[in-house]
Amino acid sequence: MLSRRRRKERDQRGFKYSAWDGSQRGFDLDADALLDEMTDDLLYHGDLHASLRRLMQQGMKDRNGEELMGLRDMLEKLKERRKEMLENYDLGGVYEEIAEKLREIEQQEREGIERRIDEALQSGDRRRQEIIDDLAKERREQLDQLPPDLASKVQQLQEYDWMDDGARQKFEELMQELRDQLMQSYFNQMSEGMQNMSPERMQQMKDMLNELNQMLEQRERGEEPDFKGFMERYGEFFPGNPQTLDELLEQMAQSMAQMQQLMNSMTPEQRAQLQGLAESLLEDMDLRWQMDQLSRNLQQAFPNMPWQKSMNFQGDNPLSMGQMPGLLDALGDMDDLEHLLRQATQPGELAEVDVDRARELLGDDAARSLERLAELARMLEEAGLIEQREGRLELTPRGIRAIGQKALGDLFRKLMKDRSGRHDQERTGIGHDQAYEHKPYEWGDPFHLNVEQTVKNAIWRAGKGTPVRLTPDDFEVERTETTTRSATVLLLDVSLSMPMRDNFLSAKKVAMALHALITSQFPRDYFGLVSFGRVAREVPPERLPEMSWDFEWGTNMQHAMLLARRMLSHQSGTKQIIMVTDGEPTAHIEGDEPFFSYPPAPQTIEETLKEVMRCTRDGIRINTFMLDESYYLRDFVERMMKLNRGRAFFTTPDTLGDYVLVDFLDQRRNRRAS
Repeated sequence: MLSRRRRKERDQRGFKYSAWDGSQRGFDLDADALLDEMTDDLLYHGDLHASLRRLMQQGMKDRNGEELMGLRDMLEKLKERRKEMLENYDLGGVYEEIAEKLREIEQQEREGIERRIDEALQSGDRRRQEIIDDLAKERREQLDQLPPDLASKVQQLQEYDWMDDGARQKFEELMQELRDQLMQSYFNQMSEGMQNMSPERMQQMKDMLNELNQMLEQRERGEEPDFKGFMERYGEFFPGNPQTLDELLEQMAQSMAQMQQLMNSMTPEQRAQLQGLAESLLEDMDLRWQMDQLSRNLQQAFPNMPWQKSMNFQGDNPLSMGQMPGLLDALGDMDDLEHLLRQATQPGELAEVDVDRARELLGDDAARSLERLAELARMLEEAGLIEQREGRLELTPRGIRAIGQKALGDLFRKLMKDRSGRHDQERTGIGHDQAYEHKPYEWGDPFHLNVEQTVKNAIWRAGKGTPVRLTPDDFEVERTETTTRSATVLLLDVSLSMPMRDNFLSAKKVAMALHALITSQFPRDYFGLVSFGRVAREVPPERLPEMSWDFEWGTNMQHAMLLARRMLSHQSGTKQIIMVTDGEPTAHIEGDEPFFSYPPAPQTIEETLKEVMRCTRDGIRINTFMLDESYYLRDFVERMMKLNRGRAFFTTPDTLGDYVLVDFLDQRRNRRAS
């Protein structure tokens, strides 16, 4: 695997540090900025996991404008990089390089033959000359009759009795080099353990493959193979240090599948040449049988590997046998990286990626982005904005407040953009909350005596000494704020028409902003939330960010008002319902089941207006914010206003927040003034 193997190599190399010189780049990204970036997506879909996943996919910019590359862009860049590699090489080069080296060796052998003839002539030994002439004639005929195809030529040269020692040595070195390269190509993950394959080493490898096949067959029968003993005997073949049999087999399957892909990419003639060459190089029948058996076992154990796929090589640069292991290694790492990026659903899973190898494949920007993407969830957790609950990431109360405050701030900035600043008015009088100010007592004031200031007044008047004698003029009383209490229930339409008309996100932002406004500025007030589609549901404020729309038709205002009336029955102070909707009532509750009809049935209209009357009798004001200007909705709301004496506003998604917040604050000030 790219991650484990490369990380081990990286750890062995160590890290290098340098002083900051201004050329290095980093991302200026903190948890608050990250949550801001996610807010709209989180509010729209109501799923923290999905919002993080989409942020990973699309990336973002930090506050300095630096691009944090998303996984989608990385995958596209990986695709381009793979395409560049495939368009660079020609698989025919595997044979051209070997053929050229064989021609050089053959020429050296012919020159060696001529040299042996000259030496025999110079010796003056007629018998020696006759023997050398006969041998030379025979060897020339053998060289002249060498077949044109590479595999057959290698096979015949392996049986050829060389006359030139230098040519023989070069041929043997070439065969050993090709044998090593071929084995490294088949077993890419074992490349370090495949070098310098001496006869003894080759025998050890045959034993290893034999035991490996036996373990595969044992596992197929449900038996437990002795993996530990196997690694003690043959661990030097596996520099990746696999910890389990499954991990080892997966590594080998990946390598053999990559080699099979390469062979599938060749023409039938090229593939036959390589197979014949492999048979010539691995002349040991037992070794070839073990490798074929291993390939069959691995294909059966890992059927989802790309055994049948091919790679579209289109380049002009010949690919040599020596380049094959490196190319397969790079393509294999690309496949690993692509798999990790496609499968990653949470930021922490990206920690498995070998950043150094990703930098080699995709560049510095992608590597830096991967490091930061892997930290997204940790940054939010450390900032106290999200937490793990039963294996799921969820918003903390602090995170919910942060989203609400952002929605509130966005609406207020938009609302106050072209207006003078808001100024709080001081209103003091009879109440219960201290204003942390005091005043001389006047007849009729509540006797909330400020003892400290009262005693000071007596001492300043009469001087020091005891006892301290008080007079009515010394009395100082606490100022108190006039307090009002309001109870508000927001009815939020979550029927399917809301997202279809692009109304849902704006409406949900208003809900978050109103919740943040009430809980922060008016903590004594009550805020409740009811979502309504075909049926209505009470939504706890802490679940508000996760609330989503209903995947069904129906606008059940009657059920929503019923729940709101029950919620407000337990509250004191001024009571109001704020309803945000984009459609007329098309559903109501009959018994325990919803009744739906479109166009609205007269029975639905009647039951909804009955609930309006009940709210009116209970002193509940209903203010309606309409996101659709249809005649039917406007007509129904006008009838509702006559019964309840509430107010109605026609708004758009862009102006909804302005209307709701301004109306709420105006009503709050009016109640406080009265």
